[in-house]
Amino acid sequence: MTPEKIRVYELARELGMNNKDLLSLLKEEGFEVRSHSSTVDAEDADLIRRQIIAERQQQEEETLQVIAETPELVAEEDSAEAADDDAKPMPELHLKTPITVRDLAEALHKKPNELIGMLMTMNIFAAINQVLDVELVEQICERHKVKFVRERREKPQEKPAKDTTQAAAKSRPRKKVGRPPVVVFMGHVDHGKTSLQDYIRHTRVTKVESGGITQHMGASVAQVGEDSITFLDTPGHAAFTSMRARGANATDLAVLVVAATEGVMPQTVEAINHIRAANVPIIVAMNKMDLPAANPDKVMLGLQQNNINPEPWGGDTAVVPVSAVTGEGIDDLLERILLEAEMLELNADLNAPFEGLVIEAQMESGMGPTANILVRNGVLKVGDCLLCGETYGRIKAIIDTHGKRLAKAGPSTPVKILGLSGVPDAGDPIASCPNEQQARSLAEEARDKAHAASLQVERTVNLNNLDDWFNKQKGDEKPVLPLILKTDVRGSLEALSDSIHNLKSDRVSVNIIHGGVGEITESDVVLAQASEAVILGFHVRVMPGVRRLAKQKGIDIRLYSVIYELLDELKEAMRGRLAPEIHETPLGEAEILQVFNVSKAGRICGCRVQSGVIRVNAKAKVYRDKELIYHGQVQTLKHFKEDVREIRAGFECGIRLDNFEDFEVGDRIEVFSITQVQPEL
Repeated sequence: MTPEKIRVYELARELGMNNKDLLSLLKEEGFEVRSHSSTVDAEDADLIRRQIIAERQQQEEETLQVIAETPELVAEEDSAEAADDDAKPMPELHLKTPITVRDLAEALHKKPNELIGMLMTMNIFAAINQVLDVELVEQICERHKVKFVRERREKPQEKPAKDTTQAAAKSRPRKKVGRPPVVVFMGHVDHGKTSLQDYIRHTRVTKVESGGITQHMGASVAQVGEDSITFLDTPGHAAFTSMRARGANATDLAVLVVAATEGVMPQTVEAINHIRAANVPIIVAMNKMDLPAANPDKVMLGLQQNNINPEPWGGDTAVVPVSAVTGEGIDDLLERILLEAEMLELNADLNAPFEGLVIEAQMESGMGPTANILVRNGVLKVGDCLLCGETYGRIKAIIDTHGKRLAKAGPSTPVKILGLSGVPDAGDPIASCPNEQQARSLAEEARDKAHAASLQVERTVNLNNLDDWFNKQKGDEKPVLPLILKTDVRGSLEALSDSIHNLKSDRVSVNIIHGGVGEITESDVVLAQASEAVILGFHVRVMPGVRRLAKQKGIDIRLYSVIYELLDELKEAMRGRLAPEIHETPLGEAEILQVFNVSKAGRICGCRVQSGVIRVNAKAKVYRDKELIYHGQVQTLKHFKEDVREIRAGFECGIRLDNFEDFEVGDRIEVFSITQVQPEL
């Protein structure tokens, strides 16, 4: 039975098209599609199929017409084919992908129209320049009694640069190339994150480590056909977010592992919020589908309740059923990872200065300080001078994930490096430096700054303190305050979340980036640091160690036991920290008739009050020829020789202004009062 709807990426794969090309075609035809995950009706898909097939048939007819009009070329190809038949038979055919119809025809010593005709008998309509799938090439070669051997295209080799300074690197033209995606697996404990990666890598990391829990951070590379995927191992959500807290964008995609037997659990929700805070696409791997207790609908419902709309329920987030035991769905998961990576158009610049990220670092016997790093941009070479936080050095060796020594490593490649002066911190950015002397100087400077910062009792700037945050945001059109909300029970969490979201304001908005049940943890603190968020706790505790970590990182944790107290304080902070609205109320106006020099009092202007009233300590502006020349306040008033508090219209008086004596006859003084109106949210 034909499905009612089909995904754009499924239709593109069926038609052998690029996802973006098909999206453009659909939009030109008036279809409302937003991404490769959008759906089209089966009838509309049939129309698109017929249209594309008709276009391809037209191209083939044009090609056949050209061939028919040039019989001499056909005769030459026939004679060449006959000569080849007498030659030694060809047991293997070596071709480098991508392979077009023309390429394959030439390799098989066939006319292009013959190959096109063969494809038509296989119900495949392909143009002469159409790229063929590897499986299809294998089938065609088998029909011609030839074994197809796929050769890999070598990566472009870079010529060694004479000048290794960053200035020279920046002056080189950009050499933009695609790079493999970097993927992280996250989810609830024991839902199968590591086991899935084990199956993909065909290793048994889980059995080696005690308790089956990942105890280190590293990376590995999985080969998927001609493509590769870099998997970043992580022992927890806090480690994932701590990298982002240091300004590092470590991953391109996140695979959320959810056990089909248990559904969405508390750590699953935490993982979702960490991934969202990192702003990377999510692919859900619904694991343990081989077990009888697997309940996909339970997983879908849990995802939807946490604002993730799964594709099977009409959403746009991929949910792939998998099993780390049987391998079910693993190929589909890898294919979806590559599909999402294709839409991201990941690329790097081979001529850019090297930039990387420390995944893990350690002191190893016989090697000294070593660092497992991920190349993010540029090319890392043996002999490069690197700077990484408080450490530096010239690279002595580069080792890949299989223990093989490399001369260089390109983007998205995880490697181990030797030659640093010390052990850097995980998550630190690492980059090339013009020379070792400059690298040493910058490392010492970073070390001095870190030492000075450790001696400071109070922070000079604290972006994670609620009061400081509002001070920082003054003047912004509509700042957003990120919050982390932890409560004792689910009911309190839902009630508080609804109440906070109902705090409507045209000038300030509040965004709960993570809400959970239970005590405030180190993971919450790390997430708050990365997102510049404030932590609010309701009927929950904070352990001393977590409190110390929060104080060290400058995170504001506020605890409450009454809901309205939390809401009132948040509302008052929002209102009180917005810049107040200043209203000026005119009081009176006077004109300067004469200027007197008084020995003790200085210069005083003799004035006539034209309108209203002039008062001591009222705000005043002085205008000369309609131009403002002074903005201050009235210091003293005299009526003849007596000091007075105010003078009304029609009377003359002497006025002395605060810190202003540059009077001239004819100047106009406007006096007004200021009232501050508390802004509304």
